[in-house]
Amino acid sequence: MRATTIHAPGDIRVEEVADPTITAPTDAIVKVTAGCICGSDLWPYRGHNDITPGDTIGHECVGVVEEVGSEVSDFKPGDFVIVPFDHCDNTCVHCVAGMHSGCVNLGFTASGQAEYALVTQANGSLVKTDGMPDKDLIPSLLTLSDVMATGWHAAVTAGVRPGGTAVVVGDGAVGLCGVLAAVQLGAERVIAMSRHEPRQAIARQFGATHVVAERGKEASARVAEITDGVGADAVLECVGTNDAIRTAFAVARPGATVGFVGVPHDVELPVRKMFQKNIGLAGGMAPVRKYLPELLDLTLSGRINPGLVFDLTLPLDQAPEGYRAMDERRAIKVLLEP
Repeated sequence: MRATTIHAPGDIRVEEVADPTITAPTDAIVKVTAGCICGSDLWPYRGHNDITPGDTIGHECVGVVEEVGSEVSDFKPGDFVIVPFDHCDNTCVHCVAGMHSGCVNLGFTASGQAEYALVTQANGSLVKTDGMPDKDLIPSLLTLSDVMATGWHAAVTAGVRPGGTAVVVGDGAVGLCGVLAAVQLGAERVIAMSRHEPRQAIARQFGATHVVAERGKEASARVAEITDGVGADAVLECVGTNDAIRTAFAVARPGATVGFVGVPHDVELPVRKMFQKNIGLAGGMAPVRKYLPELLDLTLSGRINPGLVFDLTLPLDQAPEGYRAMDERRAIKVLLEP
């Protein structure tokens, strides 16, 4: 199959690799209808994560079931499915407790930017639609495999509540989906932190009531001004850098919670501030399967349209250009069509 591979920082290629095969009775193979590039894919692209040259890359996809293992009873070839990036059995003690991303049989999509992807716990992971969805719905359904569910997880773990104030740190696809999630969960004030006009526009379209373009101390001062000196009831940290974490805690009011979903890199927590102001920290890797039924219903009913985060669609063969566009911030999120 054709697949996107990474060989070194900045070195993305589309090559012929071996097709995935069924190796366990719980496996399924999905023919990818649409995949995409995630902000977290930029960490290895920029040299911040270790790389095994030639590895496939990409963990987000939707598509049609091609083949299933002998123990997969809930899906059959021809089903259109959303593939959570983190696979789970949906029956273990952690899944039952709602923490599907801690499943004892956890697996991950490894070739979402390819023609086919392997799902290691198909019965517990996949969610299917009623027939083949309209083409216009594909982008929004694709966000449910990761970024919309991750933004939702940030809002839930931050404790976004009706009538409250939420601040979203980060204006990538996850941050923008976090804005959408905070609005859906009833926040009265949703403050998006963004310096880029196209991203600001989407944040407002998703329901942000305020946009803060400043950074650092100036950003904290602006949030204080908007909130009459109180600060945010809930903060969604959707970047993963030390600066983003520092900003998140700086804008949180005493007793607030920071919901962090940005993959952390070189982060130092301000533990003394957390102690003195009773600011909590929650979140982590999103249990996508937990949220999928609700998010699918919201999407199919038209109440949310998270597919707006895709501002560039390319054929799979142009995946290297998609990476360049996101790295250079010429695109928010790139959809790839095999």
